[in-house]
Amino acid sequence: MLKASTAYNPNMPGFNYGDEQDEVYTPYRRVLVTGATGLLGRAVYKEFKNNNWDALGCGYNRARPCFLKCNLLDEDAVRGVIQGFQPHVIVHCAAERRPDVVEHHTEAAMNLNVHACSTLAKEAGGMFLIYISTDYVFDGRNPPYGENDAPNPLNLYGKSKLEGEREILRHCPGAAVLRVPILFGEVEKVEESAVTVLWDRVQEGPESCTIDHCQQRFPTYTNDVARVCRNMAERALQDPSLHGIFHYSAKEQMTKYEIACAIADAFNLPSSHLIPMTEQPAGAGAQRPQNAQLECSRLELLGLSAEPTPF
Repeated sequence: MLKASTAYNPNMPGFNYGDEQDEVYTPYRRVLVTGATGLLGRAVYKEFKNNNWDALGCGYNRARPCFLKCNLLDEDAVRGVIQGFQPHVIVHCAAERRPDVVEHHTEAAMNLNVHACSTLAKEAGGMFLIYISTDYVFDGRNPPYGENDAPNPLNLYGKSKLEGEREILRHCPGAAVLRVPILFGEVEKVEESAVTVLWDRVQEGPESCTIDHCQQRFPTYTNDVARVCRNMAERALQDPSLHGIFHYSAKEQMTKYEIACAIADAFNLPSSHLIPMTEQPAGAGAQRPQNAQLECSRLELLGLSAEPTPF
């Protein structure tokens, strides 16, 4: 397995593109995907790879032979990967996305969510950089939120992602920030998504279980976000004026209680043990926005959106 400090080298053992043939067609468009081992990163990597892009995915704790192991906090390692691969596009998916973890492991989370952004942006000169951000940059008190609305994050996760946005745009003014809401997709374990993590509660059977029924969510499919990333990347190669902040979200509004009931329904399981909780109890972890619905017309007007997959 490649080490964190190793520069990109496609001829190294355990690193392959396509079939092992004397002549392999290599697409001229190259994309680097950070966090390619995560829920969204996997979808983004596949979307580009399946659509005629030369895709390099990197990860760290879960890096496998088909991905490059790279510590994004190691500036020399990041520089080596970018200079070696020379991507046309970078999609930065890597992040600590769990609000409660950010509250308890703040320094490590800020390093990944802010410092790594700064490092990538400084090295991305001449490349189109897409930074995946979140609806949690808003306080949820006055939805829907457009790209020009003032952020006001309620928790450290939202604050760290907002700082990441600012670092990206400060060091790489031609970059794009793509804010997205709660995501669902093909998981390797249910804890990967705030949607599928509810599966354990659905399965708990006769034991009653309270689930939030006051905060509004807009569960969005990772493959749709990945398609939007590719749409943006391909447009940016033709039109370098594409930059700034963009929003993408599904339109179906649900609480976590409603999501859990929908999961139970889909698997023909009982949901009578699920109890809707209409008030947040004290000490329930990081504060979440009540309704941070994103207004997405900018992407739609540019013809870069994707029809959301129903939950």
